Amino acid sequence: MDRVILHCDLNSFYASVECLHHPEYRNIPMAVGGDVEKRHGIILAKNQLAKKAGVTTGEALWQALQKCPNLVLVKPNFSQYLRFSRMVREIYSEYSDKIESFGIDEVWIDVTESVHLFGTPKELADMIRERVKLELGVTISIGVSFNKVFAKLGSDYKKPDATTEITRANMEQIVWPLPIEDLLYVGRATAQKLHLLGIYTIGDCATIEPAVLKRRLGKWGDYLWRFANGMDNSPVMVQNFEPMVKSIGNSTTCPRDLRNLQDVKIVTYVLAESVAARLKEAHLVAQVISIGVRDINLKGYTRQIKLSQPTHLSDDIAQAAMDLFEKNVDFSTPLRSIGVKTSDLSVMETPIQLDLFTDQKAHQRSLDLENTLDVIRERYGFGSVQRLMMKEDPLLSQFNPKQEHVIFPESYFKG
Repeated sequence: MDRVILHCDLNSFYASVECLHHPEYRNIPMAVGGDVEKRHGIILAKNQLAKKAGVTTGEALWQALQKCPNLVLVKPNFSQYLRFSRMVREIYSEYSDKIESFGIDEVWIDVTESVHLFGTPKELADMIRERVKLELGVTISIGVSFNKVFAKLGSDYKKPDATTEITRANMEQIVWPLPIEDLLYVGRATAQKLHLLGIYTIGDCATIEPAVLKRRLGKWGDYLWRFANGMDNSPVMVQNFEPMVKSIGNSTTCPRDLRNLQDVKIVTYVLAESVAARLKEAHLVAQVISIGVRDINLKGYTRQIKLSQPTHLSDDIAQAAMDLFEKNVDFSTPLRSIGVKTSDLSVMETPIQLDLFTDQKAHQRSLDLENTLDVIRERYGFGSVQRLMMKEDPLLSQFNPKQEHVIFPESYFKG
C-alpha cells in the first residue's frame, strides 16, 4: 500500500502573521523585509497584492520598490513567527507523530497510519487547512501524495489556501509539465546543466535515459531521475517539537561598501561575537565555519572550512572566517553584504578529541573571558564592551546582530 504524505506550507507566512496583527496591511501591497536606512535590503515575504505587482521573495528592496512604489515594508518579528510555527505544529501533531520540519513554515507529515480515521487523504488535508485558518487566522497550502517530493510539488502547485493531490494516476498530467526548476533540490546551477541536456520540464527529466543524467551530474543525476519518476522512498523523519537547529549565523548589509580586508575584519568580528554568544546560549559548539559574500552588483557566493575541533569561541570563528575572506575575496568589486555561519553543531558537553597542538589552558582563559564579556553585554548592552578595532570605524561596528538577528536565506548569497 502506498504511503500518504502531506506537505503543509504556510502561505506568505511572515506577511500573513503581520497582516493578522495589523489589519490595515490587508488591502495594500506589503512585504516583510530589512531596514532600508541600514541597507538590509531583502524581501523575506510578501502578501498577495505585492505578489501581483511582481514582488518576489529574496530580491533587493530597491528592486521591489521599483516594481511597486507604494509597497509598505515591515521589519521582521521572528519571535512572533516562531510562536505561530509552534501553534500550527500543535495542530499537525493531532493527526500524526511523524512530522518533519522543512524550515519554519513547512512540514511533511506521514499520515499513512491515521488517515482512515478522518476520511480520504484529501478530506484530511482540507480538514487541517480549515482548522489552521479558523483557529490561527492564517492559511496553508497542502500537497498530498505517496512520497515527499511530490507532496512538496503539490503544496506549491496551487496557492493560497488549496489542496492538491498527486497520485500515481495523475502524476504525469500534473507533475511532468512543470519546469525542472520546480523539482525539489534543483537549484539554479543544476537547472543550467539540465538545460544543456535539453531538459526543461520534470517530464523531460523523467523520460531521459538515466545514464545520461548520471554522466553529467554523477550520483545526483540518478536521484533526480528517480524523483521525477515518483520513486522517492525517503521517510518522514520524526523530530522533536522544536525544529532541529542545523546552523547558527548572522549576516548584515553594511552601511557603506567594504573595500579591503580591514573593513571586512571589523564587521566579521562583530558577527562572530554574536554567533559565539548564541552558540553558548544554546549549549552548542560548531566545527564548520562558513562565510557569505554579496558584492555591490548583488552577485554572491558562500565558502566554508572545517575546524580541527569544535568551538564556540568568537576568536576561533572570526579567524576561520577571515582566512576564508582572505583566500576568496580580491576586492576588485567592493562588498555590500557579508555573513558568518556555523554548522556541524554538537552539544557542548559531548566529549571531543582534543587537539594536541592547542594550548588548552589558553583556550580555557579565552572561554572564561568571553563568558564574562557575555554577562557584561547582557546586563549593560552589546556595545558596552568592544574590541579596540571597532573604534577604527564606528559606522561599520555599531550594530547588534544578536539583537537584530538579521537572517538572509543562503540562496541570497548565491546570486
